[in-house]
Amino acid sequence: MIPEDIQITNNILLQGALVFALMDVVFVPILVWRIKLEQFQKIKWISFIVAGIIWFGIWQWAIGNFWESVYIHVFPAWGRPWIPAAFGLFNATIGLCLWALALRTRLNPTLSYCFLGGLWGILTHIWAVYRGVVEKPPMLQGASPVAAVIIAFFEYMFYWCVILSLSALLHWGWTSLRSKAK
Repeated sequence: MIPEDIQITNNILLQGALVFALMDVVFVPILVWRIKLEQFQKIKWISFIVAGIIWFGIWQWAIGNFWESVYIHVFPAWGRPWIPAAFGLFNATIGLCLWALALRTRLNPTLSYCFLGGLWGILTHIWAVYRGVVEKPPMLQGASPVAAVIIAFFEYMFYWCVILSLSALLHWGWTSLRSKAK
């Protein structure tokens, strides 16, 4: 558990970005190697469900642990019980958009999906900075908006890698079970 009196500094945010970037440097190439176009095309709805569950869990944890210290300064109090479900569904829908965009790029769709997920992280954190996340919560006062946005790219890329991994594994497992049942 993170102590409530912790002060998040630029150094902490940039170190976090480095940790996520190192994980991404390992994770993304493995996914690109293992998830080919045909499988990527087939995991559309599985990834929607997985993204919804993962993002619900992330927001349930974040709101449950940091409502008083961070999120009360960003969201209206009436939204507290609804945020995990709303953001789970919203990000699952964003995942469908990422999936569709990834198939339209000239790059490998798995690589594109992960990269686009990182870009989505940048957009969400720009919105959070606009809402005052680095000014209002005492825990984040003094942290640079730039550092908050930088970590978001690598952090969200990691989350979307996890979503893609679980989706591909579930698809593979489901396909294996169906072929054994025949």
